Amino acid sequence: MADDHIRYDILAQEALRGVMRKVLAEVARTGLPGNHHFFITFLTGAPGVRVSSRLRERYPEQMTIVIQFQYWDLKVTDTGFEVGLSFSDVPEKLEIPFSAVRGFYDPSVNFELEFDVRTETSAEEELGGQPASEALAVVAEKKPEKKKTAEAEKKPAAADAAKGAEVVSLDAFRKK
Repeated sequence: MADDHIRYDILAQEALRGVMRKVLAEVARTGLPGNHHFFITFLTGAPGVRVSSRLRERYPEQMTIVIQFQYWDLKVTDTGFEVGLSFSDVPEKLEIPFSAVRGFYDPSVNFELEFDVRTETSAEEELGGQPASEALAVVAEKKPEKKKTAEAEKKPAAADAAKGAEVVSLDAFRKK
């Protein structure tokens, strides 16, 4: 297999994150259309993530937020988004770079993108010290309807994807 100097894996990852960026930007402008709402799972310790110390203690590795009924001040940039949410009746502002997002799920239409976010350290360890980019996995199968909820503490969408769908990682095809 020839070396991939173009880095299709990175291009595909950026394109799929662009889908999420475009959807969130439209929702920030016009609000949620119809029954659409989103479960967004992200790594709380990823670079650029800004959450309160209270939330970081409660969710030291990852958390899933729901953009549905009670959110405010959704702002989207080229690199991430910020949103206001309430956790146990305590308002919080979260800033999340797109590079920290592991999963994006809209249960109203069973649409899901799942990203395998890796830190450079963990990826290098897996490849024996060689630098590696983030891997991409896309769930390409319809999933059964999930119970709709506005609570941020519910089970992560990314964990559900691993149970009922086949996940394909582009790293599996990369020459090591």
